[in-house]
Amino acid sequence: MNLEQLRKQAKDLVKAARAGDVDAVARFGDLRVKLASAQTVLAREQGYTSWPALVHELAEQPFRTDLEYYEGRAQGIATVNGVSLASARRDLAQRHGYSSWAGLTRHVTALANGEEPATPFMLAYAAVEGGDNDRLAGLLDEHPELVRTRGTNGNDLLGMAGDLESVKLLLERGADVNRGNDYGWTKLHQAGYSNDRSLAGLVLAAGARTDLSARGDGGTPLVAALFWGHREVVDLLGLEPRNLRVAAGLGRVDLIDELAGTPAAGAHREFYRPHGGFPEWQPSGDSQEILDEALVWAAKADRVEAIDRLVELGARVEADPYRGTPLAWAAANGRLAAIRRLVELGADPNGRGTFGGPTHGEGVPPLHLAAQSGQEEAVDLLLELGADPTIRDAIHNGTAAGWAAHGCRPDLADRLE
Repeated sequence: MNLEQLRKQAKDLVKAARAGDVDAVARFGDLRVKLASAQTVLAREQGYTSWPALVHELAEQPFRTDLEYYEGRAQGIATVNGVSLASARRDLAQRHGYSSWAGLTRHVTALANGEEPATPFMLAYAAVEGGDNDRLAGLLDEHPELVRTRGTNGNDLLGMAGDLESVKLLLERGADVNRGNDYGWTKLHQAGYSNDRSLAGLVLAAGARTDLSARGDGGTPLVAALFWGHREVVDLLGLEPRNLRVAAGLGRVDLIDELAGTPAAGAHREFYRPHGGFPEWQPSGDSQEILDEALVWAAKADRVEAIDRLVELGARVEADPYRGTPLAWAAANGRLAAIRRLVELGADPNGRGTFGGPTHGEGVPPLHLAAQSGQEEAVDLLLELGADPTIRDAIHNGTAAGWAAHGCRPDLADRLE
């Protein structure tokens, strides 16, 4: 529960009481029906003596002192929620307990200039970022509440911990393994996203749940892994949600056959991107889109049997349902078997499509994507299958060689010239 959710609940409580809702009126007791009283009621129900006490505990704490960081977070809120930058800034400020963007930026500036001392949470974050677990342990000894403190975007220290020893320490000190950030993202989501079996095993042993959604219904840790076509970690992450794109990403032809053509095939697909760098999209219940998307997810993970079955069911090898055709994703991930099979099934090795963020890939061929990600074997295979290295993409007017150079592979760029 974050402050914005509680603020909304307070407003809803006032509205219900004024409309005569008996239960809502009873919650106010002897207090007048107004917003301040509703906030007091909610604070007491959460175990706090007052609304300010709750705000102090739940407000997100700054942990960095560069204003550009907070500007970037506001931009992300604006993109994800489809609101103006001014509204997103105000939202971010309120999450930090400030009524205005100016108030938040004054506080961050004061921290940067040393006019205000670094908070224990900032010091703990610095220890986490630096991998200084002795320092982190000392701070947790002195301030045990740090495991419950939230930073910007609702990230706690466990969410930001980058090495297994830090994660172990924070779990031992009482960090909640299933606590998500403002988007619901948990440590197990991070393990799926980064294809990290060791991290997944550690947090699962601590009670991590595989069924929690982040960034939309159906955005489980498994889906966070399958979005990128990961394979190494997925057997640890359960089977939620049982829809067609999950079956495809896992290569479960039996499950594809069970789900195809049923309402469950396209259920729980509100998650479609792991962060705001990808453009907004609205997944639909269209049966063709569901099949096409599943084919993309099979191609990402090199699930050739699933590719064959989905094509038999009517999935289109040239479809681009959301930021990438099947061949584009197979090329970017270096999935050689999928590349070969998709071309055999009719995919054009020079077909242009979208990919990634809106300023990244438009009118981009698969060869460019393989070159940028340094997938040498995929580059060789695409050339063998007829890919033309002289084609230019629609945004950057770049050849495959240019994309390889941009991906810090000058050796591959030289080969493609």
